[in-house]
Amino acid sequence: MAAEATPLSDVRFLTVAEVAAIMRVSKMTVYRLVHSGELEAIRVGRSFRVPEQAVNQYLRDAFVGTT
Repeated sequence: MAAEATPLSDVRFLTVAEVAAIMRVSKMTVYRLVHSGELEAIRVGRSFRVPEQAVNQYLRDAFVGTT
């Protein structure tokens, strides 16, 4: 993480279902991204929570230009 990282108390965590809705993919796709390490997440009990910033960064990095 960067030195100027957001304090954890200010991080907005999303459920897998919320991430899937934002990305317009299935929940299984989100789970695959998390398990492969492509999408940062934390485990809370038996479920995962994904920092909103991690979703934004993943989408920026995955963007394909039309040039």
